[in-house]
Amino acid sequence: MPKVSVLMPVYKTNPQYLKEAVDSILEQTFTDFEFLILDDCPSDKTVEEIIKKYDDKRIKYLRNDRNMGISDSRNKLIDWASGEYLAVMDHDDISLPTRLAREVAFLDSHPETGVVSTRFDQFPGKHKKNKNPRFDKDIKLALMRTCAVLHPASMIRKSVLTKNGIRYEKEFSPSEDYALWCRLIKYTKFYNIPEILFKYRRHATNTSKIQSAEMTDTSHRIHAFVKRENPELYQEFLTKATRTRRFCLFGGVPILTFIDRMEHHRVLLFDFIPLIHADVDHSRTIISLFGFLPILSVKANEYKTKVMLFNLLPVVSYKNSIKLR
Repeated sequence: MPKVSVLMPVYKTNPQYLKEAVDSILEQTFTDFEFLILDDCPSDKTVEEIIKKYDDKRIKYLRNDRNMGISDSRNKLIDWASGEYLAVMDHDDISLPTRLAREVAFLDSHPETGVVSTRFDQFPGKHKKNKNPRFDKDIKLALMRTCAVLHPASMIRKSVLTKNGIRYEKEFSPSEDYALWCRLIKYTKFYNIPEILFKYRRHATNTSKIQSAEMTDTSHRIHAFVKRENPELYQEFLTKATRTRRFCLFGGVPILTFIDRMEHHRVLLFDFIPLIHADVDHSRTIISLFGFLPILSVKANEYKTKVMLFNLLPVVSYKNSIKLR
């Protein structure tokens, strides 16, 4: 029985991208794995013709009798796998040579961790900084709002899935990976190795590009259940989260940036000049210009509200009284 099962679903991929993806797995320094390739396009034999050219007994190729979709295909691969660990691989990306070795070593030495992934580089084009958090608690807080574990670079302890009856859910496709991580929050720990061990390919047919509207919709539905299933974690997320909204000119030049974190609100001009700053506590709100000049201050309690200009001049006051007859 192999230590690792590498799971790669394939659907109408570019032949050159597929070859590079397959080669990157076969060239891993860690060799105790089976490579399961599932073709979800029964009407096209291009993938089969490419895979048959490889003379490597670790490769096991299977083609669906009908198009099953990505979630059902991923679940079929899980059921087919015999390895202790499941290494996810997409048909158009590249795993660097030590990826599997580093992920296996981490899971072996950290039995409490069920999911490990890595930092990554994007290609072709300019490198984009990977901002996914490293440690379990930070990852779980980030999962309240975004997919903080790169799925195609991940390795999963299979027992975590089988013991808890967790699989990919097709009602959340094409964000089935994000939903899977959120379902696992209660059952295991996560870790992102702080090394670039994976290359994520950007191209016109990326799912994130051609199905962006569907991903936005499913992400909203995932947020609903993750909030419901993890109320304490979600409340902690709200106390630490920062929301940033940018209004850009010509699609790229930031004009106004709105930054909100709990009771603190800022507006920046050109993304760096402080324009307005608002601090809110239980009974007082101070609105400042350029981050230091107080324009308005509002003091309020159950009975009285007072608005001051420049923290000196009373502008508006309001009193509320209740009398019993």
